[in-house]
Amino acid sequence: MTALPVALSCGEPAGVGPELALKAWAALRDRLPFFLIGDAGHLPGDAPHVRITDPADAASAMARGLPVLHRDFGPPVTPGVAQAAHAQGVIDAIAEGVALVQSGQARALCTAPIHKQALAEGAGFAYPGHTEYLAALAGVERVVMMLASPALRVVPVTIHLSLAEVPAALTPELLEQTLRITRAGLIQRFSLSSPRLAVAGLNPHAGEGGRMGREEITLIAPVLDRLRGEGFDITGPLSADTMFHPAARARYDVAIAMYHDQALIPIKTLDFDRGVNVTLGLPFLRTSPDHGTAFDIAGKGLANPASLIAALEMAGEATG
Repeated sequence: MTALPVALSCGEPAGVGPELALKAWAALRDRLPFFLIGDAGHLPGDAPHVRITDPADAASAMARGLPVLHRDFGPPVTPGVAQAAHAQGVIDAIAEGVALVQSGQARALCTAPIHKQALAEGAGFAYPGHTEYLAALAGVERVVMMLASPALRVVPVTIHLSLAEVPAALTPELLEQTLRITRAGLIQRFSLSSPRLAVAGLNPHAGEGGRMGREEITLIAPVLDRLRGEGFDITGPLSADTMFHPAARARYDVAIAMYHDQALIPIKTLDFDRGVNVTLGLPFLRTSPDHGTAFDIAGKGLANPASLIAALEMAGEATG
């Protein structure tokens, strides 16, 4: 069992995070130490847990119950109903997780899903989401979101934008930064000495020689050519509709997509339950399950823990 534990921030207490943490503990108790940062009182029923005061105690506590670095959030939780009183505790748990990883007391940070509206209304949370808050805590200007599963790793260059906004947002600078951060992250965190990057085009058939758009010619290809000259192993721009069948996936380590759905549709089709959100470009490793708070099923014992288990496993296995 790995000696240094993974820190798991609690996320939204009224969501599926508490029950998923317990299910993950049951699955990983014999092979991966981790601890939950949050209010132990928000765990369901007579959940087996051990309150710890030091992350170093997580490994020995795993045999007895879910290790919890207990923090009092105030009122009890009502599954499916976010409370303003819990918002600051959720934010503080994330910040504490970052501090513990940066101080060497935890191996990596795994974050359970948050509810951004609840945090904004309850504590004035001004960030679009986890990723931006983590970047601010780390003092990093630019990070990259990678979705990963055993079947596929994929990175969207632009994320939460309408399709109409993507062409203007897709600049040579943004594409180059994304490629550099992705390659460095795969080398540092995933022990790939020379990652193979496959880059999609923006347009159907990668523009088909300019007949369906010229972004591949004027924007994407020049960036790829320049980075190839530096020794990057890059193919593309490729037609996105032929990048994700098994033979194509065998030829690269990560696919770089130009927009959100171009990236997320293939990975969610191939492995919906085990997708992991990985933030590259931080000075520490952060993973997260690729799903939300699921208020509609919270507290009912129906939530599938596969993505959280995969996120904790990836945090425990990655290097750096």
